[in-house]
Amino acid sequence: MRHLSVSAAVVAISLACSCAEPRSGSDLPTPAAPERSEALLRAKVWRPTAIEQIDIREGPPGQGGFRFLATVDCDHVDKPLGGHSLKFACDVGREDIVKVKVGESNGEVYGEVAATRLLWALGFGADRMYPVRVRCRGCPARFGGKPSGSNTTVFDPAVIEREMAGAQFDDDPGWSWAEIDALDTRAGGASRREIDALKLMAVFLQHTDNKPEQQRLLCIDEPQSKHPAQCRRPFLMLNDVGLTFGVANFLNDNALGGANFQALSDATVWKDAHGCVGNLSRSFTGTLGNPRISEEGRKFLAGLLARLSDRQIQDVFEVSRFDLREPASASPALARPGIDDWVRVFKQKRDEIAGRRCA
Repeated sequence: MRHLSVSAAVVAISLACSCAEPRSGSDLPTPAAPERSEALLRAKVWRPTAIEQIDIREGPPGQGGFRFLATVDCDHVDKPLGGHSLKFACDVGREDIVKVKVGESNGEVYGEVAATRLLWALGFGADRMYPVRVRCRGCPARFGGKPSGSNTTVFDPAVIEREMAGAQFDDDPGWSWAEIDALDTRAGGASRREIDALKLMAVFLQHTDNKPEQQRLLCIDEPQSKHPAQCRRPFLMLNDVGLTFGVANFLNDNALGGANFQALSDATVWKDAHGCVGNLSRSFTGTLGNPRISEEGRKFLAGLLARLSDRQIQDVFEVSRFDLREPASASPALARPGIDDWVRVFKQKRDEIAGRRCA
């Protein structure tokens, strides 16, 4: 594992903090309007899915989807996008502007597809991510890619994002993991087993950059264009899960946190040999770290994961193109892991969850 000197770490933190949203001393986001607070009490975090029938490779249904490895033509749009990974906005036609993540060495290109497909299959909320080949007209050279004819650049691998359907409260800062414990089953909110299963899922994925803006409160019965004055079906979802399938780390380092086989292999699900504290190091932006998991939450997630077939697990990594992900270390002794290697580690971690008992 890579180590930073103290001075280098200070510089890196300063640079990262200068780009992040300002935070108070509390983990909670800015106090919200009463209707948001009321919706939060009633929010769900999970809904049943027919896991055995889910087609991981095809992906979630919905308007604006793309076939696996489809070639998509678009025009670059000069629009600022948040975050630090390589991405740009592109118009795929009729002012349909999408977010495109690119870069062969960008861990989010791989990790976000795998994490969102898995979350969706198990019944948790996530955006739709489509692995494609993009031909961008007018893309600046700083995004890389391969020139292809006049004013056109090809990006492969590339991923197009479609947001999970639903309305959001205006200027909502997202929800913190401290807020999720306020959900009230008496008001119709998620149960303790569902909340703890989602926390354990974050551990399983090693979801490092879990600041509030990476989670959204949606009103899933409302169109995205409508302000949810009355939110009938509030739902808490994970918005940005690109830095997953690596290891959670203080600086949210892309190489460590995004699709890093060795780091994921070395990271245990549980912090200790006994007990049920999840092993998730808290990053400087994060609001979740080493969560304590109840037996009902552990058992619930173990049951969901057990319903995945070998074919589905393999599809998680094949559709995410993990076979293209270079090892984080340049050492020639570390060969590029294959899909079977990723599947093996996935099953080992699933067994860690199934084999623990939380008193």
